Amino acid sequence: MSDMVTLTLHVPSLQELAGVLLKGLKKTFTDVMVSVVECPDLTEKPFTFPVKGICGSPRIADVGGDRNMIPIVRKDKVFDINTVAKQIKLPGAYMLGAGAVSYQTLGLTAELTHSVKAETEHEPAINESYLARVNPSDGTYVLEKYSEKYSDCNFGLMAHLYASEGKTGKVIEVKANTRTGEDNFVSCMRKALAEQYGDKIVGIGGTFVIQQGKANVHVMPPEFPPCPFESQEDITRWLKFYEMTAPLICQSVFVSHDPGHDLRMEHTHCFSHHGDGGHYHYDTTPETVRYLGYFHPAELLFRIDGPEPFH
Repeated sequence: MSDMVTLTLHVPSLQELAGVLLKGLKKTFTDVMVSVVECPDLTEKPFTFPVKGICGSPRIADVGGDRNMIPIVRKDKVFDINTVAKQIKLPGAYMLGAGAVSYQTLGLTAELTHSVKAETEHEPAINESYLARVNPSDGTYVLEKYSEKYSDCNFGLMAHLYASEGKTGKVIEVKANTRTGEDNFVSCMRKALAEQYGDKIVGIGGTFVIQQGKANVHVMPPEFPPCPFESQEDITRWLKFYEMTAPLICQSVFVSHDPGHDLRMEHTHCFSHHGDGGHYHYDTTPETVRYLGYFHPAELLFRIDGPEPFH
């Protein structure tokens, strides 16, 4: 394992970013509005976060990755949100994002949709994360609130996290309805950033709601296959895919450029209050889909448990 790498990101103004995202989204959606607004109170439904906002010392933690699954699954790879918060020099951070559960904790594997306020010297962590797993008996999926069964803040293999002080403040509000292009909501924004900023790294995190429509979502089966994974395609074939129904609350992290640190370019997991959740791929109802999101650029990116240099 290499030491942690810290990257200073390019941070355009919110107004500039809003313009870039608008231009990109218009290629794929017929009805788009992007504006700079005051962050709504995210403790309220449908978000139900433990903090009011996603502002204050914004940063991204890219922890582990698919190389912890290829070729041999590293079931021993366990990370702790509280430790990550200290590593990125933001103890007590609010973190949202996408990751996998710790096999050591659950004895099986599952998707994890992160929504955690890390512990401080004076306050315990508040874990509002959700896990999505496959029921081995009948192949259906189950969504559970993590803290109702487990008291830790652990995750396994990988996570892609946007961290902040959880404060209110100015954010980018994105509304996009009726998809006509191939790209999903997140890819559309990520590609717009890549086109605009080239080799400069722009990292964004936030939350969005699929307010109407359905989405293609995968959930990892409870057990890894007996044979090693040889490629990303092997992993994809192993996953279970389902069509899930709005409203879905999605936690998303995406970056515009990887300068050679094996960064995950985008990763989005979702939860709901009606039992649906997992890893978001794309909506399956392009004519009727409605997205509403709140995003903020990060200032720093911390690559934790990345590959060795020159890997």
